[in-house]
Amino acid sequence: MSSKKKRTSGPQTAAGLVRFFEDVESKFTISPVILLVIATVFVSIVVAMNLLIK
Repeated sequence: MSSKKKRTSGPQTAAGLVRFFEDVESKFTISPVILLVIATVFVSIVVAMNLLIK
């Protein structure tokens, strides 16, 4: 469990609906720079394939 657990009150909590996503931690993280590089490479490959096929 998270040490930073927030307690919320509201209609969801009163109805018994639990917000599970607050307790889930990510299994892996990707930095924004790596994500931009991957997206740029992917777009470049698609553009190059489009130019070669025509």
